[in-house]
Amino acid sequence: MFNRRRFAALAALAGLSLLAAPTMAQTKLKWAHVYETSEAFHTEALWAAGEIARRTNGKFTVDVFPASQLGKETDINQGLSLGSVDIIYTGSSFGARSYPPMGVIYYPFTFRDSDHLLAFAKSDIFKEFAQGYKEKTGHQITATTYYGVRHTSTNRPFKTCAEMKGLKIRVPDVPAYLAMPRSCGANTTPIAFAEVYLALQNGTVEAQENPLTTIEAKKFYEVQKHIVLTGHIVDQLNTIIAKGVWEKLSDAEKQIFTEVTQEAAARATARVKNDESKLVQFFKDKGLTVTEINRAEFLEAVNKAVTFEQFGYRKADWERIQAIKSGQGS
Repeated sequence: MFNRRRFAALAALAGLSLLAAPTMAQTKLKWAHVYETSEAFHTEALWAAGEIARRTNGKFTVDVFPASQLGKETDINQGLSLGSVDIIYTGSSFGARSYPPMGVIYYPFTFRDSDHLLAFAKSDIFKEFAQGYKEKTGHQITATTYYGVRHTSTNRPFKTCAEMKGLKIRVPDVPAYLAMPRSCGANTTPIAFAEVYLALQNGTVEAQENPLTTIEAKKFYEVQKHIVLTGHIVDQLNTIIAKGVWEKLSDAEKQIFTEVTQEAAARATARVKNDESKLVQFFKDKGLTVTEINRAEFLEAVNKAVTFEQFGYRKADWERIQAIKSGQGS
């Protein structure tokens, strides 16, 4: 016999289950970085966010916060442990604050070019750095993106190391970044990334150093007269997932997050390399002078002024990196 009350009760429970299931199953994550919305790092993070949602059937949704919306780079690194962010882009220089040996890649003139850096990112020594960082922090490095070769934009031209003496230059407050300009006698000033344009505009500093793609994206060329191709650091960004998130993922989910972030890194790397190749002419067309340097002269000055050990680096690691051939990961 048909029981209306029982049917109504079962229908109501089924309806509640359908409403509750998506809410209970969904996890929202925050991905933070300091780059502009026009840059490949942001657009590919958005792509990755969509892929993570798709490949996990909506279990994870990722909101991407660009341009220091959730804090400068130091803040978002700390946020991984505080729980205020879940995924970030950051350079190994910041990871080196927790695990110093990995910072050796920022010792000036370590990498020959982008291919050398990308081969390093697949090498055993990079895996050792990532594991050392994880043991110290619990956070997981899942991917590495080529950021660009760091050059100098300036309102006071120079071609030699000696001509940098007294130059007021904004440099991130990271020891290895400071090594080259300080070795040449420049006056270094740490200024938050979001404030660099104004500092250049009002003369607080005369110069800054970043990849050409960043100089273009941040429009530093509007308030600078010269580009000096110092090429002192070949830079990269790690994609890092917070310990609190990583440990809750299943093995299958860890694989999805790793694959997606690595695919996004490869996509961003390709775009950065393409954009970088066009920018010297772009700056010339904007009326800036572009000057090359004698790399050996600058490296000699650095070697005389600083040691690997004072940064907490190991020269043996640097030598292993030098031995890596472009296109190989061994």
